[in-house]
Amino acid sequence: MRLRFAAPSARLALAAVAAVAVTATATATATADNRSTAVRACVTKDLTYKVSLKTQAGGYFLVTAKAKPGVTCYLEGVFPSASFGSSADTEVSPAEHAVSDRVTLSGSTAAYAGINPKTTNNDHGREFDFLHLAVAGDESNAVTLALPETATVDRPIATNWHADPDDAVPFSD
Repeated sequence: MRLRFAAPSARLALAAVAAVAVTATATATATADNRSTAVRACVTKDLTYKVSLKTQAGGYFLVTAKAKPGVTCYLEGVFPSASFGSSADTEVSPAEHAVSDRVTLSGSTAAYAGINPKTTNNDHGREFDFLHLAVAGDESNAVTLALPETATVDRPIATNWHADPDDAVPFSD
């Protein structure tokens, strides 16, 4: 008789454990699904880049970044990590004093940053044909971009990433 009473109790305990396991699995799956739809921060390799020359504000390079096919990510509204050479004096400094809005990239949506290679009013500077660029925080994966023309570089600055290219004009003081 004792075995008879033990068997239903064991079945009940097993059913309770199974129910907890199913609930935990469903919760974990739902959480994973929620995370998979969240937009993540862009890294350098998520994007394609184009550099064009603009004449406004004394001349600057406009960097256009777009997400590669199948990628959806965002760029924080901070300036890109960029330099014209390997020397610290060719690294860009921020042209803006505040963080801009985050730009989400997917499909044809683009983000823009303006880079002024020379902010001084003198004959000093070094000439470069390439720009090294990375998303801030991903500097070890920088890309090298050919400039549309040779740039004289002296105290370069860059704007933050913006959704509108008109907001990416690097005015220097």
